[in-house]
Amino acid sequence: MSGFLVVGDAMGRALPLVAGALGAGGIAVAALPARVRMRAELRRRWRTWALTAPVFLGSLFLGAGGAFALAAALGVIAVAEYTRMAGLQRTDQVVLTVAAVVLPGLAWLAPAVLDPRAAALLLLVAALPPLLSGDAASGFTRVARSTFGLLWIPLSLTGLVVLGETAIAVGLAVALGDVGAWCGGTALGRRGPLARPLSPLSPNKTWAGVAGCAVATALVLFAVGVFTPLLWAAVLVGCVLGDLLESMVKREAGVKDAGSWLPGFGGLLDRIDSLLPALLLAMVVGAP
Repeated sequence: MSGFLVVGDAMGRALPLVAGALGAGGIAVAALPARVRMRAELRRRWRTWALTAPVFLGSLFLGAGGAFALAAALGVIAVAEYTRMAGLQRTDQVVLTVAAVVLPGLAWLAPAVLDPRAAALLLLVAALPPLLSGDAASGFTRVARSTFGLLWIPLSLTGLVVLGETAIAVGLAVALGDVGAWCGGTALGRRGPLARPLSPLSPNKTWAGVAGCAVATALVLFAVGVFTPLLWAAVLVGCVLGDLLESMVKREAGVKDAGSWLPGFGGLLDRIDSLLPALLLAMVVGAP
């Protein structure tokens, strides 16, 4: 009961923030003149936010069981997109899919099992399909990509269960951090030192966007009542590096988006690319 009340307390702070952000965003995109180039794209993104925010908050409102269901569902979909981009085989996808369900399940029902010794077993699990099939041509590449996938997706998503009420704050901070990054890049990223790109992997991402993201994430964490310098740094680094990380995967795969089914974003990985490292780093620094 106490766990539910803790999540409910965070939810009480999060709901007005989400409602206000969606309301203000809806008015803003509705008022955009037709000549604005990204008008249609921004409207699609707002509709996706309006549909996914209740799913995210509703799942976490149910406590650890709801967080497990959310993490497993996100993991299964994200794994399917990742294995397609990484060129992995069916058996590799099965291993990653099972991990996407089992790891959050262990975090919910047997958290003591998820210690460094269990994490070390992920390497052997990733190696099993190439080893058993005797893949001498691409086995090492498959093991490396599967291990990365295990750490990037299933392990990161266990944070939705492990972090408790902090997962709500991290999720909202990442979502509004993206908005802050876009606003900062648009307002400050046209010229000057802040206009420099972060990486050739994503030339449109500038230091102005980082500044906007830093402000937005700090404000959200304060509003939900969980701000600490370490957590803020974890979320900010996750927002910045998560996008670049997925850009690296997509560029090597030769694709623009991880999928095409999520309006305004592409695929699920295009939507949660920053959330994954943010959750992982939040677990590293520890919830407040």
